Amino acid sequence: MEASYPRMLYRGFKPFDPLWLVRVTEDIVCRGDARKYTSFYATGVYGGIATGYCVGCCLRCFYCWSGFSRDFPELYGDYYSSLDVYKRIKKVMRVYGVKRTRISGGEPTLCREHLLKLLDYIERDRDIELFILETNGILFGYDKNYVRELSNYSRVHVRVSLKAGYPETFTARTGAKKDAFKLPFEAIKNLLKYNVSFHVAAMTDPRLMSSEERRELIRLLREIDEVVAVNLEEEVCDPYDATIVRMHVYGVDPVEFFKKELSW
Repeated sequence: MEASYPRMLYRGFKPFDPLWLVRVTEDIVCRGDARKYTSFYATGVYGGIATGYCVGCCLRCFYCWSGFSRDFPELYGDYYSSLDVYKRIKKVMRVYGVKRTRISGGEPTLCREHLLKLLDYIERDRDIELFILETNGILFGYDKNYVRELSNYSRVHVRVSLKAGYPETFTARTGAKKDAFKLPFEAIKNLLKYNVSFHVAAMTDPRLMSSEERRELIRLLREIDEVVAVNLEEEVCDPYDATIVRMHVYGVDPVEFFKKELSW
């Protein structure tokens, strides 16, 4: 792998093109219909959900909670076909008695062939109530046809996670070039256009985002759709092990960070 492959953000980093990082990461984690995963389990979020923990992302948020497979995708996980993933998810659902499923940990929209074939299996399974697709919105904003393909699946709900209200802070938090700031907002427009079920989340933790930036982010959402803005899910940062390491590398003292009060 090239030495320039971004791992964790550090002070003075060189911003990258996330679409370039998509291609480079897909070369590592995708093999046709197969994609790398590290584990399959159930969690209590969304009222109980079977989860496939995938490898690979096209952003480098310094507060990210996911494991180190994000930073070193060549070192973690095994390749599973879409059928393998479907069977493993179904097993988790049976064991834990849940009816919802998702792909999490990395960016699920990488490995497009794999994701769409997996959704084909899920669409035919009437025992699966809902598939939640958690995404940073980069690819859905870049390619409206990807969203159009997604609209063929009746039990998919998309959760778009926004990182910032300004291009400059988007770069500072994710490592991606400022030009990419608009892509998640374009994703929201595309999801509306193709009538795909979705909602928007945003990392508005006041320890990361000022009240002025939060207002700007909400204003941008209102320009797109008032209902989307009103239903914004606001996230806060939690002290996962990987988060603490990434903060150290970035030059943020996690002890001092997590001492701060949460107040908007």
